[in-house]
Amino acid sequence: MYQLSIVTPDRVFYEGEVVSLVAPGTAGYLGVLTGHAPLLTPLAVGKLTFRDASGKTFLAALSGGFLEVSKKGAIVLADSIEFPDEIDRARAEKAAEKARQRLAKKEGIDIPRAAASLARAENRLAVVEEAMRSASAAA
Repeated sequence: MYQLSIVTPDRVFYEGEVVSLVAPGTAGYLGVLTGHAPLLTPLAVGKLTFRDASGKTFLAALSGGFLEVSKKGAIVLADSIEFPDEIDRARAEKAAEKARQRLAKKEGIDIPRAAASLARAENRLAVVEEAMRSASAAA
């Protein structure tokens, strides 16, 4: 086990002992287990999962940031991160649709910004969907 801290500019999202972490790196997903080599890497928009000491798995929508792994544990410095029950699905759907409409225009818009907005909204929706599937499978 190792100490995991997940922080955003606004709050401490999670702090506790974990046995594993899977994070969306910029070159693909990466896993961190106890004793992992020291590492500092940027994180992309994607699904972040971790398993605590009791075996409970947590799922969250990450909007980018950085991951540092050291002998002391792991720290995720997140731009923003939400558990599925914190995500406003209707708001995420509206944001995705707005981004799609902006990208369809292709003129007079900041295309990378609109694409990033779409990626964040679709990630939030995907995390909500996965959480719902997991909940129904467990029932």
